[in-house]
Amino acid sequence: MNYSTILFDLDGTLTDPKIGITSAVQYALRHFGIDVEDLDLLEPFIGPPLADSFQEFYGLSESESMKAILVYREYFSDRGLFENQVYPGIPELLTRLQAAGHTLIVATSKPTEFAERILVRFDLDQYFSFVGGSTFDGSRSLKADVIAHVRKEYGFDPASTIMIGDRKHDLIGAKEAGLPAIGVSYGYGSIAELEKEHPLAIIDTPQALEAYLLHQ
Repeated sequence: MNYSTILFDLDGTLTDPKIGITSAVQYALRHFGIDVEDLDLLEPFIGPPLADSFQEFYGLSESESMKAILVYREYFSDRGLFENQVYPGIPELLTRLQAAGHTLIVATSKPTEFAERILVRFDLDQYFSFVGGSTFDGSRSLKADVIAHVRKEYGFDPASTIMIGDRKHDLIGAKEAGLPAIGVSYGYGSIAELEKEHPLAIIDTPQALEAYLLHQ
């Protein structure tokens, strides 16, 4: 199947945001008297909606998690946004997909404004026809809702569209939106996590992803 439209997750799929996200989470948790020195312990925050993660991993109430997000953004919007790096091979992948005529779109649970700033900073914006993200007020945060937003605002044919992401939330969101999906294992989801959602494939490098998409 030649997928004419390809939706990409951002964090853990196009870029490695570990330092920025985990440092911002660390900053937010300190507001509640929770001190986590090892940033590796905060990796589970990469990918899922923040509100869910603060409640699930540190037992914050719904109202506390909303406050934690505001504190998180104090750090992230100024510093953490750019404590980030593009995965090796991603620019080449996007260049070749674009040259082959694919429409490329970002579908992320990160707020749209933050996603757009990251893409511009790392010169990735040139590849994408549309950037769909979450809202600051939390009214759109689940991946299925982001995908629905992309479909409404930009438009795509589900029969020729695929979602690519590194966490189960990407694969579940795609399934709920009626799309096939590919899991990438170089990000922050484990093989077991990805396998549980039965994607079309689990791919371990951007180079292998290129081969799959262009030569399947």
